[in-house]
Amino acid sequence: MKTLSPRPSVRTLPAYHPPLAGRNGLRFDFNENTAGCSPRVIERLRQLVPEDLARYPERGAVEANVAEFLGVTAPEVLLTNGVDEAIHLLCQTYLQPGDEAVIVVPTYSMYRIYMMAAGAQVIAVAVGEDFRLSAKNLCESITSKTRLIAIANPNNPTGTVAPQAELLQIARSTPEAAVLVDEAYFEFYGHTMLTQRNDLPNLFVARTFSKAYGLAGLRAGILVGDPGQMLSVRLACSPYNVNAVALACLPTALADHAFIQEYVCEVRDSRAKLEIALTANGVQFWPSQANFVLMRVGATAGDSAAFVERMRRRGILIRDRSSDPGCLGCVRITLGPREHANRLLAALQETFDELGIAPRQNLGASRP
Repeated sequence: MKTLSPRPSVRTLPAYHPPLAGRNGLRFDFNENTAGCSPRVIERLRQLVPEDLARYPERGAVEANVAEFLGVTAPEVLLTNGVDEAIHLLCQTYLQPGDEAVIVVPTYSMYRIYMMAAGAQVIAVAVGEDFRLSAKNLCESITSKTRLIAIANPNNPTGTVAPQAELLQIARSTPEAAVLVDEAYFEFYGHTMLTQRNDLPNLFVARTFSKAYGLAGLRAGILVGDPGQMLSVRLACSPYNVNAVALACLPTALADHAFIQEYVCEVRDSRAKLEIALTANGVQFWPSQANFVLMRVGATAGDSAAFVERMRRRGILIRDRSSDPGCLGCVRITLGPREHANRLLAALQETFDELGIAPRQNLGASRP
């Protein structure tokens, strides 16, 4: 007897199981804002009334607000259910079975999953020395079947960035492929490809409110692209994809410039303190332009797992990245305000001492 069966491309998808259960402690594991969103957003939430939740959400006015904030036109902007939906929509719009999609590894896991779900063959291009993107290597992987290229800039989990010239080279080399530059960590880096959008109709830029803005629970992202191309992307998108609570809060979040500037400044300061401390202790890490740092704490997956567990016992949650290509024995640590960084440095020193990873250099002595 025949039975219902998923498509082959879905049956072969790798499972993505983020360790979300029991996240008690400082949240340095998922690159979220560790302090929370703007107080003005909380006040806006309190102002919601039952009717706000009883009707279908309308994103048009908020998209216009976001477009003005970004310095682009409204037809170029689509609000999405986090950047995940933006990735998914590009895959649904441009990929079909038999196509090829290119990623650089290590990188964000969901690129591969959404590409595979669309039936595409994923071409993984390994990064070069120090986890740097090689535009030359990537361009050599492009074929007549390439229809989508996804690049996180800054990259996750490495925090490294690709020069704008190399990203332009990639986009220009393959005009028949959509090129996504995922700028989820833009606020901590400060450089964008949005200024190049008018010259490259195949270029798409994604942003999120989950990181600097502290709105990961509201699931709101942005996709920007050529107006003509965005018409096609919108066809694949639900008209009610972003919830009413997120739409109510986004204008308020965008308007609180001081909150974002202060938080980003503190994260950058915390990042610098951590990198200085790791250098002093001889611990290998990769300089980051995001709100996290990737560091190597051992030679095996067991070493990184043990490190994560010791930090958890001290109330600090960090992410084991040992399963990522080139990241054996590595952990990724999110940065937050200075107060959080001080607690992190003290816990790191204790864990280093306990596991015998690095000579004692008093990490906990770093203070504002």
